[in-house]
Amino acid sequence: MADDENRKLAIIAGGGDIPALAIEACEKADRPYFVFALEGHADDPAVFKAPHERIRLGSVSQFEKSAKREGVQDVVMIGRVRRPGMRELRPDAKGAAFMARAAMKAMGDDGLLRAVIGELERMGFRILAIQDLVTGLLAPEGVMTRRKPDAKAEIDIARGLEVARKLGDLDVGQAVVIQEKLVLGVEAIEGTDALLERCRNLHRKGSGGVLVKIKKVRQDRRVDMPTVGVATVDKAADAGLRGIVVQAGGTLVVNREAVLAAADNAKMFLVGIRLDDSQMRPDADG
Repeated sequence: MADDENRKLAIIAGGGDIPALAIEACEKADRPYFVFALEGHADDPAVFKAPHERIRLGSVSQFEKSAKREGVQDVVMIGRVRRPGMRELRPDAKGAAFMARAAMKAMGDDGLLRAVIGELERMGFRILAIQDLVTGLLAPEGVMTRRKPDAKAEIDIARGLEVARKLGDLDVGQAVVIQEKLVLGVEAIEGTDALLERCRNLHRKGSGGVLVKIKKVRQDRRVDMPTVGVATVDKAADAGLRGIVVQAGGTLVVNREAVLAAADNAKMFLVGIRLDDSQMRPDADG
């Protein structure tokens, strides 16, 4: 077993099924691990069957004490987390001190997560990305489905990339829905699923819209990577969309075989587009 696989991993688990993939990867590699299930967020049964401890987002002291007790060396933060209000967060003393240093600034999710990474690194932990643990998660380049974008869809895709880059530069969100060059909705704090639900009542007659989802301009690739799964495809289909475009090498496709089957069944396209650093700038040409 490689040296890295001997290092004990803390899986900080939010919602959805992606934490289960990390657990499965650790068990297959015989890597020691311990799960910290975020209260009100973690919901996959695999999380609670694994060695775990429930923890509040604001319980920094509890995490540090428990992680060191467990001999944790590496940390991965994965799963859906709704940004809480102060009353729900109820930070402990260390959590309050962290918020005084960082979270009280006007920052979006990306800025806050970078601050969290910095705090964990100061505690002595190495932060890993889920794609370092689970192979085959990153979206490939090109058309992944039977259906391909037509000329009208390509226009919407170009418009979507333009808007998504600007959203990411402002640290607002990762996704946008475009139909006939009109912006039907942009992702903010509510997340992609809620964006798609809003767009159900906003689509126009004619060719369906397109969901474009890419990582933010300055996003740390170790946390909160753009993610699509079967639920994304189902909600996009319910919203009357005809396709999804993601960033190749910069978006996680969870359970890809099932995702592609769902997209083909809905007669939708799923396309991975490669964007280099210069193309991630909000003023880049489409």
